[in-house]
Amino acid sequence: MKSMIWRRGTLLMHFVVAGIWTSPQAAVAQNVAEASASGAQQGAQNADLTAVTALLRQLQSEVQDLSGQVRILKTQQQSAQQESQALRKELDAAKAQLVALSGQPGGVTPNPSGFSGGLPQTATDERLARIEENQQLDEQKITEQSQTKVESSSKYRLRLSGIVLFNSYVNRGSVNNQDFPDLATPGGPLSTDGAFGASLRQSQIGLEGFGPTIAGARTSANLQFDFAGGFPDAPNGVSFGIMRLRTGTVRFDWDNTSVIAGQDSLFLAPLSPTSIATLAIPAFAYSGNLWSWTPQIRVEHHFRFSESSSLLLQGGILDGLSGDTPPSSYYRYPTWGESSGQPAYATRLAWTRSVNGLNIIGGVGGYYSRQDWGLGRTIDAWAGTADLTLPLGTRFEFTGQFYRGRATGGLGGGIAQTVLWQGPFLSPETEIYGLDSIGGWAQLKYKATSKLQFNGAFGQDNPFAGELRLNGGSQNYYPSALSKNQTEMVNFLYQPKSNVVFSLEYRRLKTFTLDSNTNSANIINMSVGYIF
Repeated sequence: MKSMIWRRGTLLMHFVVAGIWTSPQAAVAQNVAEASASGAQQGAQNADLTAVTALLRQLQSEVQDLSGQVRILKTQQQSAQQESQALRKELDAAKAQLVALSGQPGGVTPNPSGFSGGLPQTATDERLARIEENQQLDEQKITEQSQTKVESSSKYRLRLSGIVLFNSYVNRGSVNNQDFPDLATPGGPLSTDGAFGASLRQSQIGLEGFGPTIAGARTSANLQFDFAGGFPDAPNGVSFGIMRLRTGTVRFDWDNTSVIAGQDSLFLAPLSPTSIATLAIPAFAYSGNLWSWTPQIRVEHHFRFSESSSLLLQGGILDGLSGDTPPSSYYRYPTWGESSGQPAYATRLAWTRSVNGLNIIGGVGGYYSRQDWGLGRTIDAWAGTADLTLPLGTRFEFTGQFYRGRATGGLGGGIAQTVLWQGPFLSPETEIYGLDSIGGWAQLKYKATSKLQFNGAFGQDNPFAGELRLNGGSQNYYPSALSKNQTEMVNFLYQPKSNVVFSLEYRRLKTFTLDSNTNSANIINMSVGYIF
């Protein structure tokens, strides 16, 4: 019995000892298991953190790329806005230039070549007819942004323009100049009754610059050249026209006021007959059309009474040109007008009235210049002008310009004859007289379509024959004094596209030599022009 009790006690003791021994082992095992599970969880968290970090880096890189693209888009948008502003300035400058040339308060589509023979675009039906072409031009403008442009040394835009003009002609009779004649001459022993020829020397090149806004004024400048400056002393030199300066101006244009400085046409006589056969000099020069490219500074201001009515006031000072030939090919000597020590003065007042989209323009102008012919002999040169543009419905238009003046040879008046005298020119007793003259021209235009027009015009310049008879000497480039010069003209111009023009013109010249024969000539001119 005791042995059994001892065995039971011993067995119980073993169980207790085993329990005490195994409890730490189980705890250790449990801790190991928990630690192992915790490590696995930590490893999973680390892997997730690494993936998130990589994703954030990728997102950051994409955000940076998007930011760069946004900056590029903003730059392109700013560039497009600047280009749009530049185009707007260009349009405003072109309108201002057209207003300056025509005296109109509103603009019409300017002619990029700068020549006076462009087809009119003032009628409503003509504007509608050009919508499709204008859309094409807009698309070309957009495409042009990716093309190479004319560059200048400044950041402002520079534009190249002009016209390549081919003239072929047939002359019947003797004239003073074959490719764009303005006088019929007696001819000589070797002269022929007819001549045929062709020329490109009336082609023009223009540069236009558009600058910053100064004191609220849009600034711009332009230069125009042609190749009618003479011929080189070389075989076949008649085909190698020498480049010649025509005009060049700097403009400051506010909304209603403009200041223009440079060499420009006569603003007191702004019109010319429509022709591309005579671009080297205006049509009807020395047949009643005053003209001269004269250094000048002028101010223009528009008084706008309503949307359809305005008044243009122009005034300025000009170089007092007197029409004399330079005594030297290298050095500049003062002309008789410059020798007076003061400039010439000119002004013009023009009224514009818009009726059914067509502008009626009437203007009057005045000119004065003091000329000093040496030895204390001075004369007063002056001219009064009147011009009219009168639409006769949508198809017809009348234009005309007239003048009356004295000693106007420097302006193309008096058939380029300025003064007269009796006796030796270098004698102090010999008096100098200004030659009086009167002249003008008128034109009727028929606009068959927006692309085709027909023009008929007549002009005459008439120095006073009585004064020519009383005075033996004159400042004259001709063998004999000329008492009258007439020009009759008929032409058509076809402009299928805005940059291509074709023309066929017939002109008749009649030049009257004082108390002698009348010389006449017939000219047929065929022209092809490409405007750029």
